[in-house]
Amino acid sequence: MDVDTKVDGLVKKGLDSIFILGAWTIWKHRNRCVFDGITPSVSCVILGIREELHQWSFAGARGVSHLLALGSHVA
Repeated sequence: MDVDTKVDGLVKKGLDSIFILGAWTIWKHRNRCVFDGITPSVSCVILGIREELHQWSFAGARGVSHLLALGSHVA
């Protein structure tokens, strides 16, 4: 059975933002490891992503706000 799943609207915008934000946060963490000598840490990256998501939401990123609201109902 072929299932074609499409994501539209605010969910797509939110997921796109999360992918971009995740890549950017990993890049910044990598640079800190290389240039500042910090120890690589997955938990620091995840914490950074969470903090940035909330900041983007406060700044008016509707897709991110929508996904954060959906996530709060799941947990």
